[in-house]
Amino acid sequence: MENETEPLESAIGERVRMLRTARGQTLDDLASASGVSRAMISRIERGEASPTAQLLARLCTALDLTLSAFFAFSGESGDPLSRREAQVLWRDPETGYQRRAVSPPNTASRVDVVEVEFPAGARIAYPPETAKAGMTQHVWLFSGLLRLTVAGMAHDLRPGDCLYMSITEGHVFENPGDMPARYAVVLDRGR
Repeated sequence: MENETEPLESAIGERVRMLRTARGQTLDDLASASGVSRAMISRIERGEASPTAQLLARLCTALDLTLSAFFAFSGESGDPLSRREAQVLWRDPETGYQRRAVSPPNTASRVDVVEVEFPAGARIAYPPETAKAGMTQHVWLFSGLLRLTVAGMAHDLRPGDCLYMSITEGHVFENPGDMPARYAVVLDRGR
């Protein structure tokens, strides 16, 4: 899936539409719940627009999903082995941040593992997500520099550092360095 950007954009749009209709939501309902315009959601569903990480996070929150659960496109029981070449790779069109869903999709695990490459100078802010109470994550930096601001407190991570945080707190990812930061996110969905 690494080089399939257009099919992934189409799959993202189909996934948003499928999840929205399965919940009995109209475009207006999802727009109201997510703060994303009806027109933008419609363009995403038709595969005419690629959502940014922030926009996709807002849609996922309104659909009561994690990004990892969103990218688990298959509804079938999961194979316990996730081969690198089959892992979904998505690039944020705004920042160039690249996200690889490493965990095998659709297993009984509450934990999702994501590999991230975050460009130098990139910044993404996520608002507090009260709908995801009980969800936590670890951010483990492999290379580069990463500044994580969680609930107003900044943490400067160096390679090997790991930060634990609740998803319900607002957080900001920033790369203050001059090279990409590579890290893993280990998300525990709780429940």
